[in-house]
Amino acid sequence: MTLVRWDPFRDLATIQDRLHRVLAEDRGSVEDRYGDWAPPVDIFERGDELVIRAELPGLRTEDIDIRVENGKLVLRGERKHEKETEDRKVHRLERVYGTFTRRFALPTSVDSSKIGAVYKNGVLEVVVPKADEAKERKVEIKVA
Repeated sequence: MTLVRWDPFRDLATIQDRLHRVLAEDRGSVEDRYGDWAPPVDIFERGDELVIRAELPGLRTEDIDIRVENGKLVLRGERKHEKETEDRKVHRLERVYGTFTRRFALPTSVDSSKIGAVYKNGVLEVVVPKADEAKERKVEIKVA
């Protein structure tokens, strides 16, 4: 039987690596998310359009920026801290504040010039219509 010297730092490094992998899988790749926090999103197709819904409670439309850069849809924004008052006693702070950036690769089959967005009840809905060439259509068969 071979004796192996126990190194507590090796075990700590292993646990740290596992934790980083778990968090990376849960939160998406670093390329897709930047900032202090990242809003959760749903992405789905609805008819002839791609829809991205992001939860952004407490933000104003002035705090949100939507752009298309190099074939990616970029959502940026900032949730600012509330003004502190001296008569307020804080018991718990769980909400996240600061900037965020989310990037989503757009398929080539969309028309990025017609992207629209609606912000209602803390949910941002970005609608990306498919290009006419990408829409499903029936081909008529002619009799010769």
